[in-house]
Amino acid sequence: MFPRLARLSAIGLVGFVLSGCLGGETALTSAPAAPRPGLVSDPRLLIATTRLPVGDPIQKPWFSSERSADLIFAEARLTPPSRSLIGRGGWNIASVDGVTRTNAASSFAQAALGRDLLLYIHGYRESFETAATSTIQLSEGIKFSGVTGLFTWPSAGSTLSYVADREAAMWSRDPLEDLLAAIAKTPSGGRVHIVAHSMGTLLTLEALRMLRTDGGPSAMERIGAIVLAAPDIDIDLFARSIERLGPDAKKITVISSTNDRALAVSSRLAGGIIRAGAADRERLEALGVRVADASEFGGGIINHDLFLSNKEVEQVVKRAIERERM
Repeated sequence: MFPRLARLSAIGLVGFVLSGCLGGETALTSAPAAPRPGLVSDPRLLIATTRLPVGDPIQKPWFSSERSADLIFAEARLTPPSRSLIGRGGWNIASVDGVTRTNAASSFAQAALGRDLLLYIHGYRESFETAATSTIQLSEGIKFSGVTGLFTWPSAGSTLSYVADREAAMWSRDPLEDLLAAIAKTPSGGRVHIVAHSMGTLLTLEALRMLRTDGGPSAMERIGAIVLAAPDIDIDLFARSIERLGPDAKKITVISSTNDRALAVSSRLAGGIIRAGAADRERLEALGVRVADASEFGGGIINHDLFLSNKEVEQVVKRAIERERM
């Protein structure tokens, strides 16, 4: 979504510094013993969405920015990158199948049955296709061995749609809670590891608060790592949400950057109140969450998607998930 240029001079220091940003966390020294199926052997993306499908039957670009009255479940069949001598392409969506509005949350939970799930929740100014691309990039980047899923809400995909996007994200709170509740109630399931970005972190925290309020502590047992990348949330609202989550807040890792220019703009729009993703590390750690301060490692103009564009920050996500598997 934004320029992704790494600062080569910092690469040798990044791993050391970021490992210290997580409260004494140590880097992974070896790969998991089990083989990694992931997208390579199971090239599909589970989709839960509050967007309307495009066409009947569904066709590219698959899902629009219009709101669906019901949560929709579907599966995207993926084509892996080309390995021809001419050049290498990226992952592509070959088709979207099994679109259903009936018991969509339960259908999603059944599709992930028995395996760990990586659930990505995107931020502002994202189309379905850009959100899906980021989900695939994240899953492949951390070599996730379970099922990969996307919760996508009806962002308008426009720079001028900030307020409209915020409303659309909040409108999607109930469907996201329904999805998480259905997964939590499914027997013999794996853990759900959530990675949310930017405005999607506000949606995520609101849904988790509701899940814990409605279902109690047991509803959160299946939730593994919760990674909030560049959270675009009023710091005071963020603090209150963390307080409401109680002991489950310890599952949260915040990837912050005090020089995130997108969050600086958001802060101005919000009357100057700092966003959680741009707050000082000490202020965030005082709330009881883990913090990876990536302020020194953005090379782009915006510094808003470091968990996708910087390999060392990407490893913060991997370590957070590995920690919650133990």
